[in-house]
Amino acid sequence: MIFSKSYCPHSTRVKELFSSLGVECNVLELDQVDDGAKVQEVLSEITNQKTVPNVFVNKVHVGGCDQTFQAYQSGLLQKLLQEDSAYDYDLIIVGGGSGGLSCAKEAAILGKKVMVLDFVVPSPQGTSWGLGGTCVNVGCIPKKLMHQAALLGQALCDSRKFGWEYNQQVKHNWETMTKAIQNHISSLNWGYRLSLREKAVAYVNSYGEFVEHHKIKIQQLEKGSPGKLKVLAKSTEGTETIEGVYNTVLLAIGRDSCTRKMGLEKIGVKINEKSGKIPVNDVEQTSVPYVYAVGDVSEGKPELTPVAIQSGKLLARRLFGASLEKCDYINVPTTVFTPLEYGCCGLAEEKAIEVYKKENLEIYHTLFWPLEWTVAGRENNTCYAKIICNKLDHDRVIGFHILGPNAGEVTQGFAAAMKCGLTKQLLDDTIGIHPTCGEVFTTLEITKSSGLDITQKGC
Repeated sequence: MIFSKSYCPHSTRVKELFSSLGVECNVLELDQVDDGAKVQEVLSEITNQKTVPNVFVNKVHVGGCDQTFQAYQSGLLQKLLQEDSAYDYDLIIVGGGSGGLSCAKEAAILGKKVMVLDFVVPSPQGTSWGLGGTCVNVGCIPKKLMHQAALLGQALCDSRKFGWEYNQQVKHNWETMTKAIQNHISSLNWGYRLSLREKAVAYVNSYGEFVEHHKIKIQQLEKGSPGKLKVLAKSTEGTETIEGVYNTVLLAIGRDSCTRKMGLEKIGVKINEKSGKIPVNDVEQTSVPYVYAVGDVSEGKPELTPVAIQSGKLLARRLFGASLEKCDYINVPTTVFTPLEYGCCGLAEEKAIEVYKKENLEIYHTLFWPLEWTVAGRENNTCYAKIICNKLDHDRVIGFHILGPNAGEVTQGFAAAMKCGLTKQLLDDTIGIHPTCGEVFTTLEITKSSGLDITQKGC
């Protein structure tokens, strides 16, 4: 199917290419139909391409003139044009993390035949993962549960000031905690497998690798076993080299994008050579039209579970015609579960200044003292609240930040308000719940530009 304009030379080149290949095409000349402009507008929403020609082959969006000729030169176009190109699955997901599972289940709901491939190479100590990706196995879930263990320890310290008396020595058993958390993770792993089975999604615990266009092989990797690793490390502040032999090496420097052994180069999917991440457009499409990337592997996108879930679900709906909605990567609420939680939504102050200019912003902020901390004698002027408002848009809140107890719960509610267009006036008109941390956002008065003191002197 070629969406064209009769006077466009690029459209003519593409039509001549298909003609030379002996392929009959459906051609819609947008300049010769009454609703051509509307059709082009819808195409732009679906494909993120505003120009013609706009080419589809066997329901796959190939792109414009340059992309079509590139696909022809690489052999992809010929593959798409094969009359007997019946596929085993409508959609194959490589990676059973939050984004992949969300996309798989949504596609299955839409009646498509779906397969999920998921395999994480065990550590040298033999530690393995179940289905669910980083979040469930080594991310959000164990992190938040360990965070809760730390909060309980702090609560024990505070409790004496509130009248609780106990003589027994209080200590923490690491093994008891980790066993309980691992049991919960295992139940989640099983729940994901059951959910896929209920939706008739084929799940294979194997590593997926591209071998050619539209073809993936599955060569389960050998499981790891305890062994020794020789480690060489060079100091960044000199020439000193450290050497040692270890059973396990923990890379506490972020997540690794495992994209270099998937055969992506065989089909032309571009990756960032430094990070291993995959560049995508605003509809999660990679450099190869039929391959999409969602979740942490996407370059420049937030590494957050709910973001992966949302983008995966919306991708499935767009792929199979149920919706045109794109994922909103700007108004994303998140929290860092440090002992004192930090929550935010929207833009950081530095980014807001870069986008809107400092003179067009008004920033309200204050330090505050949670009531629960007063009797316990915990430090005042440690918690902080800030909103960033766009003066050119009725003081709409474009950045929300809080450092304090339960920041995650507080941020979630305000994030919904920001999606609805929250303004400073609406916050001022909102009656706070007293005494809570969240109410501080209904009484913000001091601006950064005023230079006034924001420390608290009393309750």
